[in-house]
Amino acid sequence: QVQLVESGGGLVQPGGSLRLSCKASGISFSSYAMGWYRQAPGKQRELVAAITSGGRTNYADSVKGRFTISRDNAKNTVYLQMNSLKPEDTAIYYCNANWVASYWGQGTQVTVSS
Repeated sequence: QVQLVESGGGLVQPGGSLRLSCKASGISFSSYAMGWYRQAPGKQRELVAAITSGGRTNYADSVKGRFTISRDNAKNTVYLQMNSLKPEDTAIYYCNANWVASYWGQGTQVTVSS
């Protein structure tokens, strides 16, 4: 049974930081590309950041220089360090694992507000 469990979301003031974690089980984690997506109310889900099995990363233009994706294959976990958060970063953040199949976590809410 495949599970992706996100954690680390919450309420933060503009300019603050959060680190999201996504722990995977039931898959050969090191073989999967991992990604973070987000969906704001009334908007489509969008890619925020991704990391390949080899460690290459890519980011949405809106988060470049502020967010960092990383992975720890020994812990079957992918992280998203989010700095200089803005109100427009408010969304539900989802973890995705993609290789021979695609799997999604349940999401974690990030709210940026004063």
